[in-house]
Amino acid sequence: MNTYGFTNKFLTKDEKPWFPIMGEIHFSRYPAKYWKESINKMKAGGVDIISAYVIWIHHEEIEKQYDFSGDRNLREFVKAIKECKSKMLLRIGPWIHGETRNGGFPDWLLQKEFQVRSNDKEYLETVKKWYKIIYDQVYDLLWSPENPDNPIVGVQIENEFGHCGGLNGEEGELHMQTLTNMAKEIGFNLPYYTATGWGGAMTGGLLPVMGGYCDAPWDQRTEKIEASGNYVFTHERNDHNIGSDYGFGEGITFDMTKFPYLTAELGGGLQVTGHRRTVATSSDIGAMSLVKLGSGVGLLGYYMYHGGTNPDGKLTTLQESRATGYLNDLPEKSYDFRAPVREFGQISDTFRELKTLAYFTKDYGPDLVQKETIIPEENPLDPSDFEHLRYSFRTNKDGGYVFVNNYVRLYDTKAHKDVELVSPEGIKLPKMDVETGDYFFLPYNIKYGNTFVKTAKVSPLCKFSVNGKDSFVFYGRKSEKEFENLFSFDENGVKDEFLVLSRSDALNAWKTEQGLFISEGEIITDENGTNQFTSKGCCNFFVYPELAKTPKGFVKKGQVNKNIAKDLPAVMFTEYEREVAQNSCDCVYVSELSKTDDKAIYKVDVSKLMTTLKSASEKTGVNDCFVNLNYEGDSARLYAVVNGKKKLLTDHFYMGSDIPFTVGLKRYLDLDTDFSNLELEIKALKEDDKVYLETKPSFENGKLCKFTYSSFDIEYKFALN
Repeated sequence: MNTYGFTNKFLTKDEKPWFPIMGEIHFSRYPAKYWKESINKMKAGGVDIISAYVIWIHHEEIEKQYDFSGDRNLREFVKAIKECKSKMLLRIGPWIHGETRNGGFPDWLLQKEFQVRSNDKEYLETVKKWYKIIYDQVYDLLWSPENPDNPIVGVQIENEFGHCGGLNGEEGELHMQTLTNMAKEIGFNLPYYTATGWGGAMTGGLLPVMGGYCDAPWDQRTEKIEASGNYVFTHERNDHNIGSDYGFGEGITFDMTKFPYLTAELGGGLQVTGHRRTVATSSDIGAMSLVKLGSGVGLLGYYMYHGGTNPDGKLTTLQESRATGYLNDLPEKSYDFRAPVREFGQISDTFRELKTLAYFTKDYGPDLVQKETIIPEENPLDPSDFEHLRYSFRTNKDGGYVFVNNYVRLYDTKAHKDVELVSPEGIKLPKMDVETGDYFFLPYNIKYGNTFVKTAKVSPLCKFSVNGKDSFVFYGRKSEKEFENLFSFDENGVKDEFLVLSRSDALNAWKTEQGLFISEGEIITDENGTNQFTSKGCCNFFVYPELAKTPKGFVKKGQVNKNIAKDLPAVMFTEYEREVAQNSCDCVYVSELSKTDDKAIYKVDVSKLMTTLKSASEKTGVNDCFVNLNYEGDSARLYAVVNGKKKLLTDHFYMGSDIPFTVGLKRYLDLDTDFSNLELEIKALKEDDKVYLETKPSFENGKLCKFTYSSFDIEYKFALN
């Protein structure tokens, strides 16, 4: 039986310390037919808890006309989470922001005489009715002692209340308490009730969850902004990017000594806005996450973890825009967020980066959260200090981990040679060079199985069992230079199997019940326990131990030692490979239809790729086709003609000539349109437009407005069991 709770230091599961990973996906922004596929991808990335908003305007755009059908079917989404054996935090609002129109409020609600997000009785009754509608969708899917396998273990009440609108002080706290009591009276009786805690937000005594983003695409400046404080080790929980310019502890309305340090909105990427085209990289997100680990966090929660596409509105478009009184213009359709799992289900480099930390917290997090966070006095607290080394410890006075960060998004940090750190216990750590852009963590005085590691120059990744024997997996740093003497053991030496992967192999590692895979493709275990291999390139993988039988269609190529530690025994991985049919390079045709000073229109023919998808079979293994449309301009929109009318499929804000407008085609298989006659519309970007681009383009006659080239990727998928 699973039980859930928390102390002032950490979350608990079955009354034991628990360090989960949480990831946000919006079911109403993603096709229902691929929900399980996406949930399984998130699980493969280490996500334990799926979080999701219920976006009011998506379900009751017209008053009293409720829509929980198709991609808006909350109940079926939660059932999919249960079938995939995951857990859920349901964010019930009523206001959610989420870059939606009116912050998720339907237009009709704003036309009422009462003040929304107030203690007005009529408003609260309207919210109570909405909460009841949500409850009726999920009432028998809530966790309880009698139903411990049910997925929903918590709800979030409101969002950023008192920070982005709403009330402050006693009135604000009363509002949050009132909403919580309403939810409980309706039947939401759950282990966790959370509230966003940054920037002066009211928490109503609920479990506060924090946020952190590597940049601020909502900032109204159209220039490079100052370095983020999220790359500094600190006991401060507030993110000044989203919590305004407060001093230490200011803008926090709760007692930090009573609650564990949890995050629910670490930016898994960044959603671009009309005026700021920020590009979040895997290192941006990875370094920020490592700093949060080194600052004492006990839950890594990402917003977004999975991108999506805004649904069509019945009355209006549903994105945030300046036209609706907000500060930002967002794409009408695309909510890609450059998330770990992208808008069309693509697994990104950020996914692989975060997976290394998720694997670590899965196996070692319960021990980590019990350790004290110690940040040395010489650790720089000024985000603009790029000279001094940033580091911290999590320790229990016997041993622990040192966290080192020398990475700051968009800024160069000073390299440090022959660094000799000393732990709070007085243990001298190995001498090391810390390069510009490095970020890593190292163990000391930690016992792995029967082996006591005094110090190490490599990071722990995970552990797994092979024939009843534990194997402990570590990985090197970005620039591996030495492959010997990576560990200092006690007098007993190595008593277990130790495997040290290169950092690139660690990013490509996939832990499953069959063993440890390494592949540039992906190994995703589905809800039936079958390992599904997907790849856009060469269909090969390495696995340890050797599989009991060669998967259908694959051949065994041989074995290779993946242990980069030269003074430890070899660990032989078996390579498997299969051939796939190669498609010709002329499957996407783009031709110009018209051009003006303001926009250019092109015909796009992807009919060959759609034919490939429609003829996909177990033999071909074709799972999806991704079209990459490279262009220069302000934005691009892709249209189809459906039932004689022009329909917007998705859109894209230009971020640079090297970042294509990528569209996955399999979701459109059932679309009744001529795929040889899609239309790409490119809006001109003018040199004097107030738009921030991280890489300034070369304008032609003061503007950009052209298609440059196309490419495509075929994604293959094969079962390995």
